[in-house]
Amino acid sequence: MHAPRAAAAGRTASPTTARLINDRLALQLLQSEGPLTAGQLKSLTGLSRPTVADLVERLQEAGLIAVVGESGAQRRGPNARLYGIVADRAHLVGLDLRTHSITVAVADLLGRVRIEHTVAIGPDGTPDTAVVTALAAVDKALATAGAHAPHTIAVGAPGLVDPATGRLAGTDWTSSWHVGLVGALRARTGVAVLLENEVNLAAIAEQRHGAAGDRDTFVLLWLGHGTGAAVVLDGALRRGASGGTGEIGFLPVPGTGALPSASGCDGGFHSLAGSAAICALAAEHGLSPGDATRPADGVNDPSPGNAAGSEGTNEPSSGNAAGADGANEPSSGNAAGADGANEPSSRNAAGADGMHEPTPGAEATDGPPAESLVRAAVAAGDTGAAFLDALAARIALGVAAVSAVLDPGCVVLGGEVGRGGGAELADRVTGHLARLSPLRTDVRAGAVGGRAVLLGAVLAARDAAQNDLFGAAGPEAVPRP
Repeated sequence: MHAPRAAAAGRTASPTTARLINDRLALQLLQSEGPLTAGQLKSLTGLSRPTVADLVERLQEAGLIAVVGESGAQRRGPNARLYGIVADRAHLVGLDLRTHSITVAVADLLGRVRIEHTVAIGPDGTPDTAVVTALAAVDKALATAGAHAPHTIAVGAPGLVDPATGRLAGTDWTSSWHVGLVGALRARTGVAVLLENEVNLAAIAEQRHGAAGDRDTFVLLWLGHGTGAAVVLDGALRRGASGGTGEIGFLPVPGTGALPSASGCDGGFHSLAGSAAICALAAEHGLSPGDATRPADGVNDPSPGNAAGSEGTNEPSSGNAAGADGANEPSSGNAAGADGANEPSSRNAAGADGMHEPTPGAEATDGPPAESLVRAAVAAGDTGAAFLDALAARIALGVAAVSAVLDPGCVVLGGEVGRGGGAELADRVTGHLARLSPLRTDVRAGAVGGRAVLLGAVLAARDAAQNDLFGAAGPEAVPRP
C-alpha cells in the first residue's frame, strides 16, 4: 500500500540523497545560467552558505566544475570566484543515419557541438563496407574534436526501435548497415549506445529548441521520403508497446484507392504524403523537378562563424575556434576556458544555435525530390498556390486522424517537406483541418532546421551523460523526451 499522504509529506531526505539533490540543482543552474559565484549559487538555490561551500568543494573534487574567472568590481578573493561546468569532462557523439549517408556530431558535456562530419555511403557497397566507412567517420570526427573516447553515443535511425531490447526491429524496412553499425559501436566502444527512431529525436529537438518549446503535448508529423510521427504527451515521448507509435504511413485514408497491408504502407497515408506521391501531385499541377532546383539553401549553407572544411567537416572558425587541446576557444556566446570549463555568458545551455550549420550538399545525398518542388511552389506565390492547397488537404487528413485520437493541440510539420513548406504550408493545413475536425489544433512549421535529428541525438546523449555524471537525483533526473 502507498503511505498516507501526510506521512509521506513529513519525510526528509537522507544526507546522501540531499547532497545529490543539491549537487544536481547547482549543476543545472551552472548549465542554464552560465558561471556563477558561490554567493549567486546561494541566492539561486536557497541553500545555506556552508552547504554551498561543501557542494562547490565536492563538485570540484569530482572534476565537474572549476574556477573560470572572477566577478565583481574588485575581482579578487574567494567570494569573487566564478565556477563553471568543465565541459571537457565528457564528450558525446550524435549520429544521424540515412540510407546513403551518416552525419556525426561530437559535442562536449554541455551539448555544444565541436565538430560535425557527413560521409556518403555508396549504394553499391556491401553492408560490411558501409559499416567500416561509418566507423571511420566516427573516428575521424572524434580525433578532429580532440576527444579520445566518447562517454555516450546516441544514434538516430529510421525504423522501429524495440523498447524492450533497444534494437532495431522490422529490419526489412531499414538499411542492414544501420543494424550492423549499432552492433559494432556497442561491441567496440564499451560505452552507452542509445538507439532511437529518427523522428522521435527530431521531436526532442523541436520541443527543446524549436516550434514546440511552449508545449508539453504535441505531435511532430515528419514529411520526407516517407511519413512518420512522434508523439509527446505531458512532456514524455511515447513509443508504444512495440516502438511503433507514429507509424502514420500505415494509416488508412481516403483518396488512395487501396488499403495498406502488414508488409507495406502503400495505400495508406504514405501514398498521399510521401515524396513520390507529392511529386505526382506536383506533376498534375504542371510542376516538374526541372522547374525546381534544390536550393543551396540557407539551411545547408555554412554560417559566417562556422565555415565548412574541405572534406565536408564543419571546422571551428573564428566564431568558434578550436584550441590546441581541441577545446573551443572563447567566443561571446558560449566560450570554453583553457580548462574546458564554461566561461561567463548570458546563455549557456545547448541549443539549436550550438549546432554547426550543415555542410553544403550534406543532405543532398538523401534529400527527397519533393522538397525542392514544395520550396519552388512557395517561392512562386500565386502560381504554386493550387498545388500547395492540394497538398495541404492531403496532409490535413493525417493530422485530423491524429487529432481525433490524441487531441494534442499542436502538430509540428517537420522533415524536409514540412520544413520546405514553412508557414505557408502549415497555414493551409490549418484551414483544411478546421473543416475536418472540431478539435482546436495549432499546426506549425518546424523551426529547428535541417539538423533536427542530429540535434536530438546530441540532446539525448547529453541527458544520459549528465544523469550519469551529475547523479540521478532531483526532479529532472529523468530527462525530458
